[in-house]
Amino acid sequence: MNLYDKLAAREEKISVIGLGYVGLPLAIAFARHTNVIGYDMDAEKIALYAEGTDPTQEVGNEAVRETTMVFTAEADRLREALFHIVCVPSPVNSDSTPDLEPLRAASRTVGENLRAGSIVVYESTVYPGVTEDICVPILERSSGLKYGSDFTVGYSPERINPGDREHRLETIVKVVAASDEDSLEVIANVYHMVVKAGIYRSKSIREAEAAKVIENCQRNINIAFMNELSIIFDKMGIDTRNVLAAAATKWNFLNFHPGLVGGHCIGVDPYYLTYKAAELGYHPQIILAGMRINDGMGKHIAESIVKNLIKADITVKSIKLAILGFTFKENCPDIRNTKVIDVYNELKEYGINPIVVDPLADADEVKQHYGICLASLTEVRDMDAVVVAVAHEQFLSFDKKKIDALFNTHNQKKVLIDVKGIYDKDEFDVNEYLYWRL
Repeated sequence: MNLYDKLAAREEKISVIGLGYVGLPLAIAFARHTNVIGYDMDAEKIALYAEGTDPTQEVGNEAVRETTMVFTAEADRLREALFHIVCVPSPVNSDSTPDLEPLRAASRTVGENLRAGSIVVYESTVYPGVTEDICVPILERSSGLKYGSDFTVGYSPERINPGDREHRLETIVKVVAASDEDSLEVIANVYHMVVKAGIYRSKSIREAEAAKVIENCQRNINIAFMNELSIIFDKMGIDTRNVLAAAATKWNFLNFHPGLVGGHCIGVDPYYLTYKAAELGYHPQIILAGMRINDGMGKHIAESIVKNLIKADITVKSIKLAILGFTFKENCPDIRNTKVIDVYNELKEYGINPIVVDPLADADEVKQHYGICLASLTEVRDMDAVVVAVAHEQFLSFDKKKIDALFNTHNQKKVLIDVKGIYDKDEFDVNEYLYWRL
């Protein structure tokens, strides 16, 4: 029996290292088919899982309560597994260079508990070469084992889209790669347990790493183009959403939309590729241009808010303004690298002190990471301006009457900033509202 057969027969175990938005759904899925050790160094998070709470909201409390997976913050439990999957974040430093410390730390932890005959698979988004050039040597040093003979490695980039109920782990084709053909077959068969959309076998680990990072680069560039168009059309007095609706009637038009680009993937991963390119002596043009445009959208939105306040004859410094939504995307509690903070900070530069409401974000996390105390929706009353920054389902359900109730009735004009364009612009009469969207 090879390792896959032993896992399928529950004679060996899989470990998943890092139980966040990627690792938790993966571990839960595998636990339906084999024995799983779910490890995270955050003991508080493990305690939440142990009591049946899913803070990521990716699988839900019921799935966490019912899983047979073992949740642990004790690294030595990893010794029980022969198939390890590393699902830790790959963030960037303040200077936009890759921060590989989470990967290095995870590799040391796995290495210290690695048994001969193991396969270690990495899912984190990186630039080509990280798995073999950085992670493998750490595994060797930490374990005392020899790469290729005592253990092998693989790479299978995560493609989970947080908050997306349609594109899930099971319905997205899984790319797999490995250091040798035998390991590739084992890895492919193991992932086939949980992925029904199919398995794509990449020719090499480096090519699989490259494929993943360009997925996010491409999306970043396409959104940057739309953001640049929205800036241009705003200066022309043209509604960008109407332009895109007309253009989308052509069969080969790529129907992206402008918006704030944050999170731990699209707003971060391109810097991994540009870093490696620069290291090799090439200065990327298009990728970095896209990043500059997207990273500047918070400032653009804040400036547009202020311009509309002035048009409405509202004194900027004494304004009551609410920002609805703080997470990096809709219907997701993840606040990592949210670009709403850019809008907030820029408004503070104008002397405006917004209140922030988000029904999904964890208030303690927002306070800890950004120093902002979240308000409740009931506090959004008598506002001079309302900025709907994130298209949460709760905000989508607001009708005109509900939106009217958020504003100060004494102002000549209500300033509504609908960043994502989730409302029908025609509902907001120009005599009553100053409505603006990207």
